[in-house]
Amino acid sequence: MFKLLVVEDDGELNKTVCAYLNLNGYETVGCFNANQAYDAMYGGTLFDLIISDIMMPGVDGFEFAKTVRELNQEIPILFMTARDDFASKQKGFKAGIDDYMVKPIDLDELLLRIQALHRRAQIATSHRLEVGKLVLDADERTAYLDGEEIPLTVREFNLIYKLLSYPLPVPSLWMNFGTAHLPPAPERWTCI
Repeated sequence: MFKLLVVEDDGELNKTVCAYLNLNGYETVGCFNANQAYDAMYGGTLFDLIISDIMMPGVDGFEFAKTVRELNQEIPILFMTARDDFASKQKGFKAGIDDYMVKPIDLDELLLRIQALHRRAQIATSHRLEVGKLVLDADERTAYLDGEEIPLTVREFNLIYKLLSYPLPVPSLWMNFGTAHLPPAPERWTCI
């Protein structure tokens, strides 16, 4: 199960976020400050994502994110804060966070952002993409459709892998180019 660490000093918001995420299939641990979060992290639980406030008693969110990032380059960190100024956002991203939400937050949007961060984290750590019945393995440079290997050149593989790693709606991808510039589809292309 995907485990989330929620670091938020507002007890009611902490409880609400944790309850909502638990109802949506995540396992959450709520902490009220960075020191409790450090205890939870080093107490044996491996978290997949951290949601943190900035303004907390003791160690603030910036310092917390910096410390986490020094120890773990991979774990996604999302700031959930009342601070909406650019300087705070800039400082957060420079500290190593991956996303930033300004309170009051929409819980459905939080869920979408968590799902996107989770997807990107899986891509970064596994080097394996699964889209429908298509499986791409970057370590082996192989592609499978319905379990059957698809022969691709390195260039074709890299292009498909990159496009699927950062999916865009297909129409918007070609809008700027116009359909007149689309190459004819080779016979061996398979529509998914």
